[in-house]
Amino acid sequence: MQKSDFLIIGAGVVGQTIARELKLRYTDQRITVLEKESEPGVHSSGRNSGVLHSGIYYPPETLKARVCQQGATEMAAYHETHKLPLDRRGKILVTTHERDAPQLDLLETRAKQNGIHVERIDGKQLREIEPEARSATSEALWVPSTSVGSPKAMMKQLHQELIDQGIEVRCNARIVSVDQKNSTVTLQNGEKFTFGHAINAAGLHADEVAHLFCCGQRYTLLPFKGIYWKLDPQSGLQFNHLIYPVPDLRVPFLGVHTTTTTDGQVYFGPTAVPAFGRENYWGMSGVEISEVLRITAIVAKQFAQNRDGFRRLAWQEGRHYFKHWFVQAAQAIVPSLEAKFLHPTSKVGIRAQMFDKQESRLVNDFLVEQGHNSTHILNAISPAWTSAFPFARYVCDQYIH
Repeated sequence: MQKSDFLIIGAGVVGQTIARELKLRYTDQRITVLEKESEPGVHSSGRNSGVLHSGIYYPPETLKARVCQQGATEMAAYHETHKLPLDRRGKILVTTHERDAPQLDLLETRAKQNGIHVERIDGKQLREIEPEARSATSEALWVPSTSVGSPKAMMKQLHQELIDQGIEVRCNARIVSVDQKNSTVTLQNGEKFTFGHAINAAGLHADEVAHLFCCGQRYTLLPFKGIYWKLDPQSGLQFNHLIYPVPDLRVPFLGVHTTTTTDGQVYFGPTAVPAFGRENYWGMSGVEISEVLRITAIVAKQFAQNRDGFRRLAWQEGRHYFKHWFVQAAQAIVPSLEAKFLHPTSKVGIRAQMFDKQESRLVNDFLVEQGHNSTHILNAISPAWTSAFPFARYVCDQYIH
């Protein structure tokens, strides 16, 4: 049996940055990170877009707003310090319908409340700085602070940093049971770990792990699949910034947008369609009948209740699974895009979105719940990668003493 002062479950960006922060605070304590996969960052942390979000979307009273802008600054600095790929590209937010005008006003207000520099630009200015973009109301918001980093490079660097600090990162370590009375977890191979304090940062499986600790019972995962299409370099389209539509702020999705990665490849996406499993990236992989029934029941109930405009979301996003409708959504922000220049790609992710069974709605903010000698990060959705460093400090300050 192995003993750890701090036992972290999940070696994604949240788990590893918390491990890093704990080592800074408790240099003589033993810290162990358990990861069920063969290496860290296989799921959300290694599959996200790499965008360092500004924090413009979030109401100022939310935890996301409190940590996102600072997180973007620190994540960019981390990339620069370790000479990782970073593109300070900036973002343009455009409207796709006349009815989006009030949302543009709201986002500009939130930017000011959250201390984010934005500039309102008219149609002439938009054509000058981003000729391919279109805004239905002619006006747009320019967010110069938005950058793009490299999730895979960052995760590799962070993993090595933890090892150098003497933190054990144990891979192929899936937890199957928890003995709370004796502060012990048992792995699939029968190995046991005792802990002083456990931190659940299991992402797509955070609710399952929390339930093993008798925590987070009112929450369950409702996974959404994000599919991208790759722009053919022969399209002739060139973008100076990231181009995003003004989103429906009632739901935690940003709509089909452009992402230019640090190697210059342009993607359109992602979709936000319910997945049939926690790791259902392709076809029927990662699909279990019990999960399909659970997810279908939640989606059907939400559709019937229509909380937060769920029917509109389901209709709008469900269509994006088909290329014809996806292209239409992309053309709403880039009218000159032709369908023949969008190609399938292996770039796909699944959002670790929590659903509140008691309130019957999606959880929009980060969510942390305290247990007996344990802390559970239950909704580490976007912008979790952007916000990872200050979020780790927040968790350590508020929940781990």
